[in-house]
Amino acid sequence: MSLTEKILSQIPGNPLESLRRVDKIWQKLRAENISIPTTVKTETQLLKNYDWDVVICGGTLGILIGATLAKKGWRVALLERGILKGRTQEWNISRKELETFVELNILSPEELKTAIATEYNPARISFPDTPDIWVKDVLNIGVDPIYLLETLKQSFLAAGGQLFENTSYEAATIYPNGVDIQTSNGLSFKTRLLLDAMGHFSPIVKQAREGKKPDAVCLVVGTCATGYPKNDTGDIFASFTPIQNQCQYFWEAFPARDGRTTYLFTYLDAHPDRFSLEFFFEEYLRLLPEYQKVELSQLTFQRALFGFFPCYRQSPLKTPWNRILPVGDSSGSQSPLSFGGFGAMVRHLKRLTVGINEALETENLSANSLALLQPYQPNVSVTWLFQRSMSIGVNQKVEPHQINQLLAGVFQVMEKLGEPVLKPFLQDVVQFPALAQTLLIISLKQPGLVIKIIPQVGIENLLDWMRHYFNLGIYTFLYPVGGAIESLLIKTTLVKEYHYHRWIEQWKYGSGGDYSD
Repeated sequence: MSLTEKILSQIPGNPLESLRRVDKIWQKLRAENISIPTTVKTETQLLKNYDWDVVICGGTLGILIGATLAKKGWRVALLERGILKGRTQEWNISRKELETFVELNILSPEELKTAIATEYNPARISFPDTPDIWVKDVLNIGVDPIYLLETLKQSFLAAGGQLFENTSYEAATIYPNGVDIQTSNGLSFKTRLLLDAMGHFSPIVKQAREGKKPDAVCLVVGTCATGYPKNDTGDIFASFTPIQNQCQYFWEAFPARDGRTTYLFTYLDAHPDRFSLEFFFEEYLRLLPEYQKVELSQLTFQRALFGFFPCYRQSPLKTPWNRILPVGDSSGSQSPLSFGGFGAMVRHLKRLTVGINEALETENLSANSLALLQPYQPNVSVTWLFQRSMSIGVNQKVEPHQINQLLAGVFQVMEKLGEPVLKPFLQDVVQFPALAQTLLIISLKQPGLVIKIIPQVGIENLLDWMRHYFNLGIYTFLYPVGGAIESLLIKTTLVKEYHYHRWIEQWKYGSGGDYSD
C-alpha cells in the first residue's frame, strides 16, 4: 500500500476514489482525448418571449455576480447542478479585496466579519540559501465558504433572485433577441443573457475552445491536518528542493480554523509523459515532514485537496456567440500563476457588475460588445513568461537550482524596492513601474541568471512577452489620460458611452490600476 493510499483511507468521504477520478480527467487531457460538446446552437428566428434578464449557470462563483445583479433589480435565475453550498476548506484572500462585498451591498459589515474564519500574520516567501522574506496582510484572511455562500444566497433570494438547485445546464439555443436554455431536469429558461460560471470544464467553454489543449497547467495537491507544532504564520511561496521529475515544486501553507492547510503545486504542460496526480500526492506526503518539520504520525488529516487548473494564452475567452458571457474560471481571466478563481472573481466583481448592468440597459449583448467585459489585460499576459520561467519541458535540460536562484534574486530585489512593489505582485497584480524597476535591477545585478533563462523560455516566448510588456506601459499611460477626455469624446459622439466605459476599465485593470493597498 502506498503512502497516499494509507493516508487517504483514513479521511472520511473516500478522497482516494475522488483523486483517481480527477486523475482520469488529467490523463485524458494529456492524451488529447478531449471531447468537444456541441450544446450551443443558433437560430435566426426571434424568441417569442423571455422570463429572465440573466440566467447564470454554475452557482459556486455564480452566486457572487447573481447577488449583485439581483440587487440592481434584474430578473436573475441561478442554475446549480447540485445543492448550492460551500466546501469546508477555507478560501484565502486579502482583506481589501473582501470589502468589495460590502461596497456592492451584498454583505453587511457584520456579515463580512462573520465570514472570516481565520486571520494570521505574517506570511513568508522562502527559497534555499537566502533569507526568508516576510509580508503582512497578503492572503492572510481565511473565508468560510459555507457561511459566505449561504449568506450570499439569502441576499440573492431577498433581492428577488431565484435559485434552481439540482438543475444543470444541458444546451442553449441563441436567438437574435434571447437565449433558450435547456436543463437536465427538462426545464427551459428563456433569457436575454446567459452567464457561464461553470468553470474550466464548462461544456460551453469546451465548445468555444474547440478541444484545444491548454498551454499550461497548474497541478495542486494538499491536505488540512491538525498536530503541527507551529501554526501562527503562513507561506505564500516556498521552495526547498531542486528541480525533480522535470518540475520545480512550490509550497503554500495557511492556518485554518480546524488545522493547517498545506499545498504542493507545480507548473507544467500537458505532455503525455507528465506524472499523475496520485504520484504528485505521493511526492507531497514524502516531502511534507521536511517542509513543516513534523512527522506524518503526529498529524491527524481532516481532508485532502487536489486538482489541476488549465491555462490558455487565448484568455480571457471570447465566445463566438451573442448573449453568452463566461465569468470566473470559465473566462480564464485569472493569471496562469494562480490556481483558484475566487480571488480573480472578487477582484473583477465590481467591474463585471457595472458592465453587465450597462450592457443590459443599452442592449449591448452582441459577442463583440460582451467581449469588452472580458478584455485583453497585458498585466495578466506578462505573467505567462513568469509561468514559463518556472516550468521545464519534458526533454529540456535545466540546471537543478536555476529556478530557485532566479526567484530568490527577483524577490530579494522586490523586497528592497518595498511593499508597493512586492505586495501587488503577491496578489497577482503586475504594474509597469514596479516591473520595470525589478527587471532593470535584476539585469544589472545578476545578468547571468537572466541569460540562463532565455534558452529555457525560448526566444519566441520572450518576443511575445515584450509585446505585452510594451502594452502594459501603454495602458499605464492611457488609464489616467482616458478619464480626462471621457466627457469630450462622449459629448462629441465619437464613441458610444458603453464602449468607452469598457475601454477605461480595460486600461485600469489591464495596468493594475485597480489595486489599492
